[in-house]
Amino acid sequence: MWSNYGKNGGSDLEYGGRAGLLYPTMEESPELRWSFIRKIYSILTIQLILTAIVATIVVTVKPITVFFNTTTSGHVLYIVLIIFPIIVLCPLFAYRNRHPVNYILLAFFTVGISFMVGIPCAFTSGKIILEAVILTAAVVVSLTLYTFWAVRRGTDFSFLEPFLFSALIVLLLFGFIQVFFPLGKISQMIYGGLGAIIFSGYIIYDTNNLIKRFSYDDYIWAAVSLYLDIINLFLALLNILRATD
Repeated sequence: MWSNYGKNGGSDLEYGGRAGLLYPTMEESPELRWSFIRKIYSILTIQLILTAIVATIVVTVKPITVFFNTTTSGHVLYIVLIIFPIIVLCPLFAYRNRHPVNYILLAFFTVGISFMVGIPCAFTSGKIILEAVILTAAVVVSLTLYTFWAVRRGTDFSFLEPFLFSALIVLLLFGFIQVFFPLGKISQMIYGGLGAIIFSGYIIYDTNNLIKRFSYDDYIWAAVSLYLDIINLFLALLNILRATD
């Protein structure tokens, strides 16, 4: 896939030459699009590393867990941490093209999400966390490679947007009901399974957009989209494994 030839017969950028086309109807410069894609995945990698560091601190430093679990202030702060990334998304979208403000806001957003990941992990065994990480990595890599392969063959996954959005609304409503009417482990497994399927679909859809639709100025928003897909997939798988443990 990475070594196909482009319009002018040159080799892929990975081999020091000209990049191949990413999809059959491509009219833009392959070199620019490949450079854009590498930039997105570089930002995404830094986000995931930062998330892993923050989550590890939350899990290993026990006073943090005790504070969030046993004190009223901790409960209030946890609610604030849930709302904080949503609030940051607004200025992040508005200033997504303004450097370095976009990177600063992205860092705040990532740290906020990282706490949301770390706190559930703090009440989960290390074995379950490791299994969820391995499953998430396997799914993300597999779906990413598949999407690049399918797009090169002419497939367009834009049709998934209305279906994924509708499914996401159902998932949010299901989660809201769960808060007030818990239905036990089977319900948690169903919720986690639905979430895993939906966000797997979003990984394909957003990767398709990364290849074909995002403009070069949308690197922050493209990274945020894929980051949220991966984090939500991880949390969904973690929910399933916790329910079956």
